[in-house]
Amino acid sequence: MTDWTKKAEDLNRLIRPLTFPIAVKLVTSVDEFPEKTRRPFRDMGFKTNVCVAMTMARKYGWTVGMAADDNACPIAAYTYGWSESESETQKALTDFMVVMKYSANENAAKTSLEGAEQVKLGKGKYAGVVFSPLERTRIEPDLIMIFCNPAQLMRLVHGATQETGVAVQSVLSGRAGTCTEGVLQTFKTGQPRVVLPGNGDRVWAMVQDEEIAFAIPANWLDSVIRGLEATHQMGVRYPIPVDVRHEPLFPGQLKDATSRAAK
Repeated sequence: MTDWTKKAEDLNRLIRPLTFPIAVKLVTSVDEFPEKTRRPFRDMGFKTNVCVAMTMARKYGWTVGMAADDNACPIAAYTYGWSESESETQKALTDFMVVMKYSANENAAKTSLEGAEQVKLGKGKYAGVVFSPLERTRIEPDLIMIFCNPAQLMRLVHGATQETGVAVQSVLSGRAGTCTEGVLQTFKTGQPRVVLPGNGDRVWAMVQDEEIAFAIPANWLDSVIRGLEATHQMGVRYPIPVDVRHEPLFPGQLKDATSRAAK
């Protein structure tokens, strides 16, 4: 198995995230969930959202598995291919977008859903998704998700672009953030993505106001770390090494008082 612990240590040293970077894997059968995987419904007695499973992984350090019978979120049910009736779920989501004023009308709502359909998984193709803290992951991940602040995100983008020079492209709607625009967009495109957590991430998964996320395909991680390391060695680092090596400028009265005291 790849030494994911070493890669997590590198990320923690170079980025210093407040929560565990998480390994993410889509599975075709729940039989692929590793030993000691916690299931929300089976093991905790409630259904929940995919974003909440990520929070359990990144804050508790648990390996958490989500499948259709663990899921409470209709958006994830649709985009992960877990809906019993995709047409009914699609209609319900369209109505929700209009009622909540996310979309001005039904046409706008349908256009928004078309964006989600670009990364939607085929119905029944993937039975579940697993989240595990990268430094002790129980899975070989498809991608890694890192929750961070904007300055840490800047550094991650530096790392992702250092070897290729190609800018990071992202789709940001403020909805279905980490579950769909994060996990599924990255999985489908095979490209790193900036992830804007949605309102659901913040209401139910307790993503904080200052948090954003970055998703990295597993086969990109070495390149990102090399890019981070190269720029780190040149002084482009986190925490940001701000320039304080100069004489401060004081207001006139205080400056005069300081001058008299010096005499």
